[in-house]
Amino acid sequence: MNSSWDRAPCPVEAAPFADRPEGRISRAQAWAQAATGIGNVTVQHAHFDQPLALRSGGVVPAYDLVYETYGTLNAAKSNAVLVCHALSGSHHVAGTYADDLNNLGWWDNLVGPGKPLDTDKFFVVGVNNLGGCHGSTGPKTVNRQTGKPWGAEFPIVTVIDWVHSQVRLTDLLGIDSWAAVMGGSLGGMQALRWSITYPQRVRHALVIAAAPRLTAQNIAFNDVARQAILTDPEFHDGHYYDFGVVPRRGLRLARMLGHITYLSDDSMAAKFGRELRGERLNFDYDVEFQIESYLRYQGDRFATYFDANTYLLMTKALDYFDPARECDGDLSATMARALAKFLVVSFTTDWRFSPARSREIVTALLDARKDVTYAEIASPHGHDSFLMEYAQYHAVMRAYFDNIRV
Repeated sequence: MNSSWDRAPCPVEAAPFADRPEGRISRAQAWAQAATGIGNVTVQHAHFDQPLALRSGGVVPAYDLVYETYGTLNAAKSNAVLVCHALSGSHHVAGTYADDLNNLGWWDNLVGPGKPLDTDKFFVVGVNNLGGCHGSTGPKTVNRQTGKPWGAEFPIVTVIDWVHSQVRLTDLLGIDSWAAVMGGSLGGMQALRWSITYPQRVRHALVIAAAPRLTAQNIAFNDVARQAILTDPEFHDGHYYDFGVVPRRGLRLARMLGHITYLSDDSMAAKFGRELRGERLNFDYDVEFQIESYLRYQGDRFATYFDANTYLLMTKALDYFDPARECDGDLSATMARALAKFLVVSFTTDWRFSPARSREIVTALLDARKDVTYAEIASPHGHDSFLMEYAQYHAVMRAYFDNIRV
């Protein structure tokens, strides 16, 4: 067994391109750099007619999953890696679209030719979760039984439901076992769930910036975010599609709250401090500080493309995740089912899913006598660190993938 309780010894050598103090690169330069990696990608669709029974007792009679692939599946079909997305993520992991070069995949810095998850070696699959709003069946989808969008009638989905739905995609692709299943945050929880529920089909599980279950504080944050949406006058009990409106104010507030929890105090201080947007104080309730401007921008932008009902579903899936409940709260007993090798990664300033939560996973794996590698990365960027491009973080990821045999 390979384990480490020490922080990785090397200091951070490089900040994400957007935050490097020696000079930021332009958006156009970023797209140009991306073009040398994955390049343009195509969205794919898979339809499943067989009903999917959910943990909540609900049933989805048929469903579609939207996904993307990068790299080439080898003849033995042994080099496939599944990337699971976080709360607001999607199937668009890397590359760009020919008709929208500004839409860069959310983990493009990690996935591509010569990158830590090297698509010259691996066949990478990114999938939009059931209940999502980026093409997979979800609340926005028309319910064939009613002829209207599902809306609030879409059943509650949990992490294990996503894994069951993804197994069918795995079968469709002809993949007997994944070389690795990986993800950050909620995506890391999915990787953990895969290793427990389908142990024979996962050889490596990469659990990044995740937790074995939410703390009471995290559940509280999620509930406040949901209340912002549920109490928006435009929510209409989840059937706002019928009224041609969006609960924009609630979704905006939910995202603003989320962003506060994703960042660290140090990163907000470094980026914004107490810098004013204008030249002087106005003594009113409009935007005066740069941090206020940033949060409102992020909230407004999010409300233009993300679905409020999906946000409610995703946060509930976070709340319900607790695999240890299956063994009377004994996570070690639950993890004893796993056959995979594990990489667990945390970040020092992540207070939403702190390193202590990752260590709980590591302890359970060690108690269950599993092969686990642990890295605690020094990063100033809080929970969002798992999305960033740091030399230390990427070196850990590259070294781990280099040692996966396909």
